[in-house]
Amino acid sequence: MPTVRRKCFISYHHVDQDAVNKFVRDFDHERDTFIARGLGEEMPGDVINSTNTDYVMSQIRRRFLADSTVTIVLMGRCTWARRYVDWEIQSSLRRGENTTPNGLLGVKLPSFHTFPPRFEKNLSYNWPTVDCYARHMDYPATTADLVEGIESAFQRRVTHAHLINNPRDRMSYNRQC
Repeated sequence: MPTVRRKCFISYHHVDQDAVNKFVRDFDHERDTFIARGLGEEMPGDVINSTNTDYVMSQIRRRFLADSTVTIVLMGRCTWARRYVDWEIQSSLRRGENTTPNGLLGVKLPSFHTFPPRFEKNLSYNWPTVDCYARHMDYPATTADLVEGIESAFQRRVTHAHLINNPRDRMSYNRQC
């Protein structure tokens, strides 16, 4: 069992709900790897019913991101095309005088297709020669693999915050998958 359990906000496309439920059950409920925060069947939280982008973003920050330290983006076939995923990543990367950004870890679900654009802006395909903020991994085979990914993302909040690429523009509609 890991020594430290990080509070992780889980971002995903609801089409992948079954895979997300399995991930949370396997690694949070059964193996105590992290503490899941977010919207979903296996996580506490209510849906934010609003079309006001600024309001939704503020609610995501206040209700789900405020006490989390790492955002795990569970990436399936159409995750890249979802505006809420974009908004959640943008909120996670937000920096301020009293705000430390969340670490950013992408986990590829079996149906993975491509990275969400904002996530991809924080990756470097020339790693390790060119460093970057985000990390990604295939679906973890072991608890140790996931713990290592979460800890790496957690540490990068401070050591690599200067590499965050988080433009102000945001996706205003879902894209065709």
